[in-house]
Amino acid sequence: MVENILNEIISRIKNNKGGFLGGLLGFIIAISVLSMGFIKTFFIVFCTVVGYHIGKRGFTKEDIKVILEKLGKIIPFDSRN
Repeated sequence: MVENILNEIISRIKNNKGGFLGGLLGFIIAISVLSMGFIKTFFIVFCTVVGYHIGKRGFTKEDIKVILEKLGKIIPFDSRN
């Protein structure tokens, strides 16, 4: 009985992955908003989306060097503690 129910649930998840993932993501965001507040949750989601797009693009070693050089101009790194 329980095994049949679990097989049915798994079958429905496989047939509708987008809906399942959307529902799961909505649930996680709702819990985050309730526990941390809207601004903190928005910041986490924003950083996640930016990180996803940066990672999806892919970088060569030269790209990373250019980014680090630009960051070095914006954020002064001080080697003294």
